[in-house]
Amino acid sequence: MTLDLIAGESGLQPELQEFARDGFAMLTSVFSRAEIDMLTAELTDALAKPGASVLRRDDIVYAARNLIQVWPQAVSVWRRQPVIDFLRQVLGRQFGLVRVLFFDKPPEQTWSLPWHKDLTIAVRNNQLPSSRFRHPTTKAGVPHTEAPEDLLENMVTARIHLDDVSMTNGPTRVQPGSHRAGKSVSFDETGSRTLTANQGDVLCIRPLVAHCSLPSAIGTKQHRRILHLEFAGTPELPDGYAWHDCIRSESLEMEGMRSA
Repeated sequence: MTLDLIAGESGLQPELQEFARDGFAMLTSVFSRAEIDMLTAELTDALAKPGASVLRRDDIVYAARNLIQVWPQAVSVWRRQPVIDFLRQVLGRQFGLVRVLFFDKPPEQTWSLPWHKDLTIAVRNNQLPSSRFRHPTTKAGVPHTEAPEDLLENMVTARIHLDDVSMTNGPTRVQPGSHRAGKSVSFDETGSRTLTANQGDVLCIRPLVAHCSLPSAIGTKQHRRILHLEFAGTPELPDGYAWHDCIRSESLEMEGMRSA
């Protein structure tokens, strides 16, 4: 699938103000329904291939890791306005794509997650000595580690909604402003919000915003498919660590100019 790169001013002041205050903002109607249907069809074909990165239950895909390798289009599919301008405003011009995941809540195979913050990143080697990186793990063959707080503060996750998200198909619930508390998670749900979305909307959210994932309602026939892309404004990591993948926005711009 080829999506045209759209340039120009995006008029993002309200969304940037919301993001600064709450730690998240919804960019609406970034993709048309036709574009999302085409994207979803190509992604579904890629996920049908066997591999440790694709997670299945009863032969039904509910999640996938390492999408940069599994579905290489993930590297550029997000490159649309106002997403590009938004990320530049928040992270600076040298930001890069560092991890891509996929989640679905298939009908009759729903799941949920408790309140948490996204603290782990994918790296090339998680065994290096460091006082800043800790709790090494391996996920689908890729080393991960818990990142230091200042690094997480300079990251943004963009979640492309491949389906409409309603109260019945497992929406995400968030605690606005909770990113200002660092890594700590409060279980006081006062003021928390449930986020619904339309197909083609993109939620930009800081990893340090506390969030949980609600289960789908019994009997729903709706999927809840999300393309989850993590971006960092810091291409270089301390203590000799390196991102497992880091596709710089500038390198994609140069590639686009060469192919134009």
